[in-house]
Amino acid sequence: MIKDVYKKGRVTYSFETFPPKKDDEFEQIYTVVDELAKLGPDFISVTFGAGGSNSKKNIEVASYINKKGIESLAHLTSVGLQKDALDEYCTKLAAEGVQNILALRGDRPKLMTDEQFEARSFHYANEMIEYLKAKTDFCFGAACYPEKHFEAPSMHEDLVHMRQKAEAGADFFLTQLFFDNSKFYELQEKADLMGIKAPISAGIMPVTSAKQLGVSVSMSGTTVPKSLSDIVAKYGDKPEDMRKAGIDFAINQILDIQAHGTDGIHLYTMNKPEIGREIITAVR
Repeated sequence: MIKDVYKKGRVTYSFETFPPKKDDEFEQIYTVVDELAKLGPDFISVTFGAGGSNSKKNIEVASYINKKGIESLAHLTSVGLQKDALDEYCTKLAAEGVQNILALRGDRPKLMTDEQFEARSFHYANEMIEYLKAKTDFCFGAACYPEKHFEAPSMHEDLVHMRQKAEAGADFFLTQLFFDNSKFYELQEKADLMGIKAPISAGIMPVTSAKQLGVSVSMSGTTVPKSLSDIVAKYGDKPEDMRKAGIDFAINQILDIQAHGTDGIHLYTMNKPEIGREIITAVR
């Protein structure tokens, strides 16, 4: 289980992957996993479609990761799942030997009515963790936010939610992507003061194009430091230069984090194993 990896007293390295939405592109994910596996990660996570739309593919990929001899972390969003559907999904995961779940509330599906949203079984991720912890043997990861979740009224309130996840049974945390390391260090300090002792891995997304940065910021609300905005201004219209500069920025981010101390590094690879290879080779 992933919680045992963190107990080894060293920095853990992990990757995020996602099953392609188009069926005719699905086989590509196995090549991605194969290439990432060569880098010797401690675990590889695989995302889950909104409302369970990608759940079968999620299970297939998680199972494949396991068969490569690597711990798999199956994302699980509760917003579109009632208890019976959740139970069925977890039974299938267990049957495939998957032992780790990243418990998330998830974004509300576009076609979900107000009535369905209000009637959902789990309003927050901590409720799903508590429910599953009482009846399964999974290891649970949860999300945390260096710059708070966009719905949280304050950073303190967001930390309270983080503590609720830990108290419900979260064994470790992965952060949302961020570009300003000081925000991560503040999160570490404040989480410790809140009594949250579960390991926290820093979520790093290499920015290899100006468009990618725009999408990332709009989805996450994370701030962009001047050093990164200067890179985009200088290389945004030069694809190869932008790619190299973006990877170098991520490498420097990680080296600084490791120097300050961290439980782990979680790379959002966007299914591009070559980027993961360049970064991991430089920071290990």
